[in-house]
Amino acid sequence: MSLADRSIDTIRTLAMDAVQKANSGHPGTAMALAPIAYLLYRETMKIDPASPRWPDRDRFVLSAGHACMLQYASLHLAGYDVTLDDLKSFRQWGSRTPGHPELGHTAGIETTTGPLGQGLGNAIGMAVAERMLATRFNRPGHEIVDHRVYTIVSDGDLMEGVAAEAASLAGHLGLGKLLAFYDDNHITIEGDTALAFTEDVGARFAAYGWHVQRFDDTWTLETLRGAVAAAEADPRPSIVIVRTHIAYGAPNAQDTAKAHGAPLGEEEIRLAKRAYGWPEDAHFLVPDDVRADMDRRPEQLAAAWKTRWDAYAQAHPELAAELWRQIMGELPTGWEASVPTFAAADGPIATRAASGKVINAIAPAVPELVGGSADLAESTSTLIKDVDSVGPGAFGGRNFHWGIREHGMGAVMNGMLAHGGLRAFGATFLVFSDYMRPSVRLAALMGLPAIYVWTHDSVWLGEDGPTHQPVEHLMALRTIPNLHVMRPADANETAAAWRCALERTDGPTAIVLTRQGLPVLEGIAADAVARGGYVLRDAAGGDAQAVILATGSEVHDALAAQEQLATAGIRARVVSLPCWERFLAGDAAYRRAVLPAGLPRVSLEAGITLGWERLLGDDGVAIGIDRFGASAPGKVVARELGISPEAVVRAVTELVSGA
Repeated sequence: MSLADRSIDTIRTLAMDAVQKANSGHPGTAMALAPIAYLLYRETMKIDPASPRWPDRDRFVLSAGHACMLQYASLHLAGYDVTLDDLKSFRQWGSRTPGHPELGHTAGIETTTGPLGQGLGNAIGMAVAERMLATRFNRPGHEIVDHRVYTIVSDGDLMEGVAAEAASLAGHLGLGKLLAFYDDNHITIEGDTALAFTEDVGARFAAYGWHVQRFDDTWTLETLRGAVAAAEADPRPSIVIVRTHIAYGAPNAQDTAKAHGAPLGEEEIRLAKRAYGWPEDAHFLVPDDVRADMDRRPEQLAAAWKTRWDAYAQAHPELAAELWRQIMGELPTGWEASVPTFAAADGPIATRAASGKVINAIAPAVPELVGGSADLAESTSTLIKDVDSVGPGAFGGRNFHWGIREHGMGAVMNGMLAHGGLRAFGATFLVFSDYMRPSVRLAALMGLPAIYVWTHDSVWLGEDGPTHQPVEHLMALRTIPNLHVMRPADANETAAAWRCALERTDGPTAIVLTRQGLPVLEGIAADAVARGGYVLRDAAGGDAQAVILATGSEVHDALAAQEQLATAGIRARVVSLPCWERFLAGDAAYRRAVLPAGLPRVSLEAGITLGWERLLGDDGVAIGIDRFGASAPGKVVARELGISPEAVVRAVTELVSGA
């Protein structure tokens, strides 16, 4: 048996043993793909386990995240900070080897995968980021950004729609530094993939514009080496279709669905080890020669790149300083001075239009800000003026045309942000945030600073009707941990929301915007908006008798209600709540000052009322829309569905009179 074969079998046996010890996991795919992992981690990828985050490393994404023991075993053998004890604690509380790869949790993991199709989208985003940074910063003789992205995708990945969206975009852009291995093992949880998946994957990817190679089950390591060389020589993104056998070598489990998502059992593991020529009763065995063969730490590629970096910085000091700033995720000094303020004379202005003005004001000061919309740039006001678009083989621009691919947009953005060096935003109508929700959730889970611009935020959009009128979306998005949902009330709150989004580094921010024009509120303090909620207008003539809480366009109805109540002798405080998450996570004393105990509270928001009880207490009244909308002019729809100052006046009056 060759040393390469012993290394491959070590990956297989570690995977089997870890899953068996955990009594949970997916051993079969890891066993099948061990040769590909060996090729990538031992020979192909430009990596340095001693410096796992150095900027010009190659990236690897295991889109088939359920096979994570394949990656954990490879990371351990390659010399990353993943110990044998970590493998033995697979899927246990506090372990560094969770049940699917998690960014920031395990050395050498580049993104969180598991929800199928997402990893392929992330890999495509990483390839996009590499090309964009290379175009911006490389100079003749100084190819300081020059790395590749490798990914392994499964049948399940390619069945998911997000993979189709992202792969189509990758082919269109011509991402030649992207290589995907397709694990064509013919097995799903329910049985053979032929139950539901009989398409010609190669023809499909060729139609996308990818370079396609196919290999039946007679392939060897040498075959794979040739495939990698051919892929890297081709200017298109590449997919290598490899016929594999799940649970390879296990006599009773190979090519069966039961090997996909459950331990093989001690007896089957012994039989598999016997087939490999492995000690049958040895557990978590790593032969010394295998460890020495696979350990990549002595290569010190990060140090070699640092030498190249020093030469680059000497030749191009300003470029080097700018690139390093962007890699580190630091905003330019003084950028906040570019954030515009608006005057009453500027209104009424839709917050989507105000957002467009903010984007174009800050774009020159924040060159790493890039993005676009899902074919809705004019409607979402997200085009950066006087700059080029990103297109096939053209990566010097800043405007993205994502196409009508909301889910792909979200997944690719995540990859760009996980790569580092850019700040990406993506836009669509709020109602279509549902199409990209899994990617949004993963951005929140990973703590990626994505920015979502979601416009046409309520029934106020009018004539398009209930299919396009978001009702449940605001509250549904607020249930995602670590996502900040900001619904500004006017142009100045919109500018402050953009500042919050750009300054945030530990998670995504959604900026939710109106189609209809709104008056401009002067004197809005960015710091107050950053707290998530603040007293916009206090009661006049004495202490408040009630509090009106509102978000977005409904803040103006709340202000109108306050004036009507004042004429009736009722003093009300108006609180704008542009971001619940910031407000609820902030200082408790500040919250009590904004929402004094004992005062009746009424909320107004053009969406479902579920959830408002968190802020209203047991006796408060939530005014909202607990049904779908209708097709009519926006003002008519809002009035007919009870979103009006008069509704607030009635509710406050009843609460105060009954107090």
